Amino acid sequence: MSGPNTEYDPVEVTPLRADEVEAMREAALEAIAAASDLEELKQVRLDHAGDRSPLALANREIGALPPQARKDAGARLGKARGMVNKALGERTVVLEAEHEERMLVEETVDVTLPTDRAVKGARHPITMMSERIADVFVSMGWEVAEGPQVEAEWLNFDALNMGADHPARTMQDTFWLEPAEAALVLRTHTSPVQARTMLTRKPPIYVVCPGRVYRTDEIDATHSPVFHQVEGLVIDEGISMAHLKGSLDHFATAMFGEGITTRFRPSYFPFTEPSAEVDLVCFVCRGAGEEDGHTCRTCRGEGWIEWGGCGVVNPRVLIACGVDPETYTGFAFGMGIDRTLMFRHGVEDLRDVFEGDIRFAQPFGIEI
Repeated sequence: MSGPNTEYDPVEVTPLRADEVEAMREAALEAIAAASDLEELKQVRLDHAGDRSPLALANREIGALPPQARKDAGARLGKARGMVNKALGERTVVLEAEHEERMLVEETVDVTLPTDRAVKGARHPITMMSERIADVFVSMGWEVAEGPQVEAEWLNFDALNMGADHPARTMQDTFWLEPAEAALVLRTHTSPVQARTMLTRKPPIYVVCPGRVYRTDEIDATHSPVFHQVEGLVIDEGISMAHLKGSLDHFATAMFGEGITTRFRPSYFPFTEPSAEVDLVCFVCRGAGEEDGHTCRTCRGEGWIEWGGCGVVNPRVLIACGVDPETYTGFAFGMGIDRTLMFRHGVEDLRDVFEGDIRFAQPFGIEI
């Protein structure tokens, strides 16, 4: 900044002349009045009231005036800058009010319109059914056991008394993994989990094994190459078919309500002897075979619905898994979780369970 010059005529310092100050003030006021929104007013503030504005630069020239001229020039510039700042404040209030009114109009929400927000998700019903089943047996003092879905051939077949020529081993029933010499399969049932449990624990054993399994089935309303099973295993001293029947009756009641019991029909499974098919009393007609005077559509008039398989653990399986059959006996059972879900909730097509449509899962909620 230049020092005082007592010999320089202050009238000749152009930015400080009264007409020049008046012009700068009028230009600023006009720009302020012309600003149509807060963004434009922000730029006007920088141009006419900022550190590099004409009035601010003129104010710096006061120091170059002789002492007797500074008072008048300072008063003139101070008054002009005060008027500009006052105009800026008033225009800011007006523009802020206009902005708020405009926002209220542009951002108005009609609460009577249907929402376009994403709907809430839901836990998959198979997951919830698996957990519900597990809870039934945990409340009885059992444990939940798990195992890998890629399983060794020996655990999936040999340990369960399924011979080398058993038809379940063929490509028509089993997904085999390459290379063939690895002897690995996608497990065809959750029974290998039972074998692993017997190999790693000492009796008494009370476990339930829910999980995903794989078979080379065609997809239709009742079949899928990927489905879910739950199997139970008990190994202890003095275990009989009576214990099996009582456990399954309790399971059926927990799933389908009071009064639902089971019956056994003789059958054959290589890993149990004796073996039986498990039927449920029809939960619609309660075993009557009729509903409202017509044949029950659910059980087709039989009064019973096939549910799964069961039996006393074959001694050969106990020996293969390192359990002494002279000391211990046990029982095992297996049911389809998908089938149980379909029975319990009236699902008519298994494909609905696996297609991933949120509209199917939503009615089941997010039960935890």
